[in-house]
Amino acid sequence: MSEYRTGLGWDVHRLVAHRPLILGGVTIPSELGLEGHSDADVLSHAITDAILGAVALGDIGMHFPDTDPHWKGAGSLHFLEHARDLARQQGYRIVNVDSTVILERPKLKDYREAIRSQLAATLHLETGRVSVKFKTAEKVGPVGEGRSAEAQAIVTLRAD
Repeated sequence: MSEYRTGLGWDVHRLVAHRPLILGGVTIPSELGLEGHSDADVLSHAITDAILGAVALGDIGMHFPDTDPHWKGAGSLHFLEHARDLARQQGYRIVNVDSTVILERPKLKDYREAIRSQLAATLHLETGRVSVKFKTAEKVGPVGEGRSAEAQAIVTLRAD
């Protein structure tokens, strides 16, 4: 009988001028981008944390601290690959990813397939195993006021 594990991830970053808006490794045209030590890809960060959590290996900050200049401006798909590889080393493979990006604007529906494809390729999954949903915060709180973006993810792993 196979063992299954589930991990939950969440991330938030401020929106600022003069930064790219990168979600799931895809650059989205936007006046504002996400502020952070790395490329601040909230979606990749949330999925990375979900994978690390499922195999009880801490969180993204433990593996890629924002106090380390080596990670300044780093692409977050690297973090995702690292978590994927750690899960494999622990004897698990990713079965499914379900994620949500919460962002007031820009609208993201036209980028869904590109994001899913990029995440699936990075995680070595079929695209049909990667779900990416988009929500607004209905003008409530920092996300709704256009000051930040959030992402949530849940990942299912199966022991090989």
